Amino acid sequence: MAIEATAIQMIDDPRVRVTRFDFEPGAETGWHTHAMDYVITAVTDCHMRLDMPGGEMREVVVPAGTAYRREEGVEHNVINIGDEVMSFVEVELK
Repeated sequence: MAIEATAIQMIDDPRVRVTRFDFEPGAETGWHTHAMDYVITAVTDCHMRLDMPGGEMREVVVPAGTAYRREEGVEHNVINIGDEVMSFVEVELK
């Protein structure tokens, strides 16, 4: 049984939804599809594996304090493959 990441919703108003995600080592989000454009800002160094549709897997490191954005429709499962707790803040644009 997979360990689930902890998601804490910080803001949900007419313009944005802001959620902090914390992952113990080995924790994952579970498969999901993003319904909105979004921005991720890493709170810690994030050593993650992205499981993608069709069996593709990508390992990436997102350094603490950096950010990236993606458009709606992204489908994946995010897994902490590091040895430390991994945290990031996701801002969804409504």
